[in-house]
Amino acid sequence: MQTILAIAAGGACGAVLRHFLNSGTAHMFGPDFPWGIMIANILGSFVMGALISWFALVEEVPQTLKAFLTVGLLGAFTTFSTFSLDAVLLAQRGELLAAGLYVAGSVALAIGGLVAGMALIRMVVA
Repeated sequence: MQTILAIAAGGACGAVLRHFLNSGTAHMFGPDFPWGIMIANILGSFVMGALISWFALVEEVPQTLKAFLTVGLLGAFTTFSTFSLDAVLLAQRGELLAAGLYVAGSVALAIGGLVAGMALIRMVVA
């Protein structure tokens, strides 16, 4: 039950952080391109890579904390369901180039972010 509560608490925090990021980027750059969700997916993937490497290489972390951070916080902060909706909306508006760049950039840079996060922790720990 503690793990479930940890995931729920992390999910609430992650969702609120994503909302603020999405609202802030829309305010800064305008609502025409989903910068907030793209940034959340890239940043969240980087942090996931760093955390997973930290958990594996550095110390024992309680399962509830792992669940809070990975499944809860990052699971709610990064959201490919919203990503999918944004890609389809761009395409439906006829912005096919923007939709393609959004999809390719999000996927490639999120994977790159994960690898970079893992590499950062390995460099710091080694």
